[in-house]
Amino acid sequence: MTRILFWLALIFLVIAAIRSKLKSASRPPEQQPGRPRAAAEAQPQAEAMLCCTHCGVHYPASENVASDGRNYCSAAHAGLPAP
Repeated sequence: MTRILFWLALIFLVIAAIRSKLKSASRPPEQQPGRPRAAAEAQPQAEAMLCCTHCGVHYPASENVASDGRNYCSAAHAGLPAP
């Protein structure tokens, strides 16, 4: 009796594994795990980082406050004397 149960369980597991493989193979490539995403969903380009003259914090170039030829992270730091 245990031999029959063993073989039935083994057959069930093999069928389940085959169905799982066939199901994942029928999915479109963009939905399959481990595959790169489509070019339309590409990550945005990285922005240049600048260093604040006053505090040394790095921040995106789009947030730059320039004063006297130096880069600052905020208007408050631009108003302070440089160290």
